[in-house]
Amino acid sequence: MCAHIVLAEDDPKQAELVRRYLVREGHSVAVVADGDAALREVRRHEPELLVLDVMLPRLDGLDACRALRRESGVPVLMLTARSTEDDMVRGLDSGADDYLTKPFSPRELVARVRALLRRARRPAEATGRVHRVGTLSVDPVRHEVHVDGRAVDCTPGEFRLLEALAAQAERVFTREQLLERLHGYDRDITGRAIDVHVTNLRKKIEPRPRRPVRLVTVYGIGYKLTAGPADAP
Repeated sequence: MCAHIVLAEDDPKQAELVRRYLVREGHSVAVVADGDAALREVRRHEPELLVLDVMLPRLDGLDACRALRRESGVPVLMLTARSTEDDMVRGLDSGADDYLTKPFSPRELVARVRALLRRARRPAEATGRVHRVGTLSVDPVRHEVHVDGRAVDCTPGEFRLLEALAAQAERVFTREQLLERLHGYDRDITGRAIDVHVTNLRKKIEPRPRRPVRLVTVYGIGYKLTAGPADAP
């Protein structure tokens, strides 16, 4: 599973360590040292993954990720020395797909990269079934979401969450079950990551995000996707 990866890290020793481990896995790696350079590199070469440090000069990782999400769905693995849950939420809210705190094991980073690449490539292997829930549709092959006839841009993480919910509409998922479907391996973050994706998705698919009728909360359990009373016959 070789890929072209952009690594944005301004610490030369850290960058070289990560680069070596990724190259050992068979990937090609372009290293940049600031957020502006990361955006230019992604636009120029369209990599399959961006590994992005939060604390970067000129343009920090959070702002770089937000800018990237306005034009690209490339998966983003965010690296940071900040380890609180609020920091994790800000990272995911900016559009990152995964979040790894420093210091980290290079082997764990490689495992996360492998998982992100596998999930990003999965649509090409999908069965072709389009999931329809009321006026919302999720197409795993084309990686497209439509609601009420309009296209909806989703980050890779948001898309995977919506796909899992749409594939089993009306089923209630716990946060832990959704985390397992998104990441597939043990993590050190909490179900709050799911809450962030849900909040962002509601802004995109709900007529009134603060009063959701499609992606609804089942209190004390988790979330489910429904056609909603407005779409019911």
